[in-house]
Amino acid sequence: MFHLNVLIVDDEPNIRKTLTVFMESRGHQVKAVSCSRDALAEGELQVFDLAFVDVRLGSENGLDLVQSLLAANPWTKVVVITAYASIDTAIEAMKRGAVDYIPKPFTPDQLELVTERLATVCSMEQRIVSLQENLNRSNPEENLTSRYPSMQRAIALARQVADSDAVILLRGPSGTGKNLFARSIHHWSRRSEKPFSVISCPSLRDDLLERELFGYTKGSFPGAVRDNPGKVSLCEGGTLFLDEIGTLPLAIQPKLLRFIQDREYERAGEQETRKADVRIIAATNSELETAVREGRFREDLYYRLNGIQIELPPLGGRADDVEQLAGTMLKFFAAQNHKILDGFADNAMLALKSYMWPGNIRELRNVIERAVILSKAGLVSEEHLPSNIFTKAQPVRLGDPLTLDVIEETHIRRVLASAKSLQDAADILGIDQATLWRKRKQYKI
Repeated sequence: MFHLNVLIVDDEPNIRKTLTVFMESRGHQVKAVSCSRDALAEGELQVFDLAFVDVRLGSENGLDLVQSLLAANPWTKVVVITAYASIDTAIEAMKRGAVDYIPKPFTPDQLELVTERLATVCSMEQRIVSLQENLNRSNPEENLTSRYPSMQRAIALARQVADSDAVILLRGPSGTGKNLFARSIHHWSRRSEKPFSVISCPSLRDDLLERELFGYTKGSFPGAVRDNPGKVSLCEGGTLFLDEIGTLPLAIQPKLLRFIQDREYERAGEQETRKADVRIIAATNSELETAVREGRFREDLYYRLNGIQIELPPLGGRADDVEQLAGTMLKFFAAQNHKILDGFADNAMLALKSYMWPGNIRELRNVIERAVILSKAGLVSEEHLPSNIFTKAQPVRLGDPLTLDVIEETHIRRVLASAKSLQDAADILGIDQATLWRKRKQYKI
């Protein structure tokens, strides 16, 4: 339940007490005052999510207070209450910025309805702000550009299908930027002004995952003290990204399949069939074909998801992309940590470009953030990089004291990064596509 910080402004003690008891019984924090002066004083000390303001505060006009409260904090939702209900008063209250209007005497049901609706609005606003802050402050802007054909093909296909309503399946090793691709596809689409939301399928239990997706009603299970619309409803008109779809429990798969086919679903605890216009993008780093053969993933759902498949290549072997990404990340983390850094020393950049990056972009991000934290000023040098970058970063040359597996993996990665297609890579390597597929699985490429 979303807990509100509530301000009550009424000159009648009984009204203040009634509202206070009601709000506190629902878990909200309450401050009750009797006049405009005290209300404004409280408004300077803390931010209120919701304010109940009486139209007549003794000799004062409560409608004047509405404007003053909103001037101090535009996010506050003001509900006007009065014993002198009239259409003119309601219109004037809305003009001053109030979001609702209830007459005295009001009932608990009226209060419940108003409070729950505004709590939902406040919760959604905070989620949006939190998401925007996370996007702006927690991650560098990784532009989807590349000099390598495999990555260029993925970007071109993503742009081509972005404005359709087709389900998209992003495939590739962990850390290759599937979340970034999904966000970019949403941004390039006609849905870009609508919500984008993410569900990490492995992060929730079966029952919690279903409730997170489709929502639930109050009382549908122990602890369900209020309705939850679910991510599908909150993403109306937008895009829902299902990360690591291969771990989706079998019990939920038929419900997701039905939603993809018919755009219909039910919330837990109710029989009403709902509809939603939501575009689905899924991602996986696992072999869904194997999961289908083993009975862990429905074949019909697999074919629904696999209509448009975008393969994201690993970062290893894409030295120029590593250099571009590292530079972008360095600027971001330097600004975040209030440091002035001029770039990378030659030996440090050589190590970054030579390393095979088994953790892909996610690993590179962590390495650059660590280097920025350890650096003081000037250039990032070898001493700021983890030791494993050097032990595994030396360029592979024929005759080096290396195992055949290391040489083979390095060669396959570099050929895949530069080849125009999987068939082209197989031809260069002198093997068939089936053998190349097995090698990619063996080396987790």
